[in-house]
Amino acid sequence: MSKLPIGIQSFEKLRRGGYVYIDKTMHIVQLLEGGMEYFLSRPRRFGKSLFVTTLEAYFRGQKDLFEGLAIEKEEARKPEKEQWIEYPVMKFSLSGGSFGTNEGLEQVLAYNLRRFEEEYHLSHFKVQSPGQDETSVQDAKGLRAILPVWLTYCLEKGAEATGRQIVFLVDEYDKPLLENLSVNPEQEERNREMLKSFFSILKDEDKYLKFAFFTGVTKFSKVSIFSDLNQLEDISFNQEMSDICGITETEMEENMEDDIRKLAEKNNMSFGECLSELAQMYDGYHFSFDGAGVYNPFSLFNALRQGRFSSFWFSTGTPTFLIRKLSASRFKPVDFYNGVRTTEKAIEDYRTDNPDPVPLFYQAGYLTITGYDRRFKQYILAFPNQEVRNGFVDSIFPYYFNQEASEGVFELDRFIYDLDHGDVDSFMTRLKSLFASVNYPEGAAPYSEHDFQSNIFIVFCMLGEVVHTEVHTSKGRTDCEVEDGDLIYLFEFKVDRTAEEAFSQIEDRQYALRYAASGKTIIKVGINFSTQDRTVQNWKAEKVSFDS
Repeated sequence: MSKLPIGIQSFEKLRRGGYVYIDKTMHIVQLLEGGMEYFLSRPRRFGKSLFVTTLEAYFRGQKDLFEGLAIEKEEARKPEKEQWIEYPVMKFSLSGGSFGTNEGLEQVLAYNLRRFEEEYHLSHFKVQSPGQDETSVQDAKGLRAILPVWLTYCLEKGAEATGRQIVFLVDEYDKPLLENLSVNPEQEERNREMLKSFFSILKDEDKYLKFAFFTGVTKFSKVSIFSDLNQLEDISFNQEMSDICGITETEMEENMEDDIRKLAEKNNMSFGECLSELAQMYDGYHFSFDGAGVYNPFSLFNALRQGRFSSFWFSTGTPTFLIRKLSASRFKPVDFYNGVRTTEKAIEDYRTDNPDPVPLFYQAGYLTITGYDRRFKQYILAFPNQEVRNGFVDSIFPYYFNQEASEGVFELDRFIYDLDHGDVDSFMTRLKSLFASVNYPEGAAPYSEHDFQSNIFIVFCMLGEVVHTEVHTSKGRTDCEVEDGDLIYLFEFKVDRTAEEAFSQIEDRQYALRYAASGKTIIKVGINFSTQDRTVQNWKAEKVSFDS
């Protein structure tokens, strides 16, 4: 097996350890040619931190780490005195640390400033209050107010001591905000103000900067790096930078062919079948409407290492604030399944008071760009692949049904058995029990048709069946169609009416006719749901087989 860099974020460790490295160094060349101050948004575990440490190694002049990579050839084209110049690097990694307390963010920023002072042998920054002697930062009160001045000191003294401008790198700038989002809004606002006052210094200290690069999952509005620091170029939607993180299909095959063959052998697949399964599970991310598609590197590496296909990205945890955001909005889970339309402006910035969950789900990697309407300048966003689609449904099931999929009355295997054998009555009886088992909090809002449609969709997705919702026909559209081998289920739902009405709609609008030549058995099911009882009230079903 190749040495796959699972969880390795240090470029130096990766290169010295002989791990597989997908060469992204040409993007450094592009960045240097285009400007000097950038922001990049990408989902978690997509390689942002690795790229930041790659920049760090380059600006530190660590030539030996880049042997055989694209940027080595570019450096060789420069005059010798301009090759591999070493610059002072000030790096802030906000991926670690606890940011739920008043001092959490301040302490992390202070630690990185002190580390910079020590690396470049600067005199320790001290503060002086009116009428008092100078005191060290550790002894001073009000660290929050001191930090911006301390940053100014480090930039100016660092440039003076080294004779070169500073390279300023910030990884996961938004972690202090995301950690408190919807959980501790007061702390989120406090952290936001700290970031604003700290990073706003960079605008006035621009002459001391050689290069600046920020990464994060989300681009929060009202944070100074996007308002006060308006020279920061957002490359998150840049076509040329669409594969700056992630792995393209070509990169995967060129660097991991032997590993793919071993994965195929272990799962009794051909090489082509294995490639197809990898693509369905982990490919499909697009960060510009005409840019390269990429695989999730974390999931891809884990699949190759462990020799199996699984939801590795989701096993690291789904933030509960995403589910809360969705449930509080007008969107249903099925909307994400079918695809939603939005504008670049809407998904470029995120405001915590924005009720629309789409921008946050896109920036967090749960939705990706699957199309673009040039006429209306709208993006079409949907789930990128099977891992995200399945993992999303697994995550929201406990929230909507107050139980894990493996517990209680759900009994996944029995639901699937009923569908496989066309036993509608048994399936519907289980479904009725599932809805009836949910404990609704006292004073909860009345159950609506919107709620029922969301929940029924989640159940079908949990079963792993091929689900299509609101399928258009010549005479209308079916509420839900489910494909299960040689069976096709046509479901029509009514709320506080009758199952006969639902079934009659399937009949009157001839929804089954489009499958007349399929050779499959059609099962028509009309369902009525009671908002008072909050469960299935009754149903009517019938099997139809068309003559070939």
